[in-house]
Amino acid sequence: MGDTSTETFEQATTVPASEPSPAASSGESSEPGVSFGERYSEIIGKVNQTLDQVDWNQMGRIGKASAVILVVIVAQILIKGVLDTINLLPIVPGLLELLGLIVVGQWSWNNLTTSEKRSGVVNRLQTLRQEYLG
Repeated sequence: MGDTSTETFEQATTVPASEPSPAASSGESSEPGVSFGERYSEIIGKVNQTLDQVDWNQMGRIGKASAVILVVIVAQILIKGVLDTINLLPIVPGLLELLGLIVVGQWSWNNLTTSEKRSGVVNRLQTLRQEYLG
């Protein structure tokens, strides 16, 4: 906000001296003649001081992590909605189960029928384990 808009805001919100201010009558302010604009300026000043003390480099990492978490939550909600909708259709859930069994059976037939293929799968799994776990 610019200085002119703050001054206009303060002029518009000051209470005339003959009327007690609402903050003074309710006991919120320690001084009876403090206007809302003065309290507002004081609070904004304190907020600005606090924000100046924040290490914004660290906030970048926190912001990215919170954005990833938020995206994951939204994606899970959308996936749940799609799956619930699919489950409402009478034939589709059974067909998807059958498709899953067919894919697992085909993969097993292609990769587990001979001892050479089984040892190749075990070697690939050990390589992946070493690569990711060290």
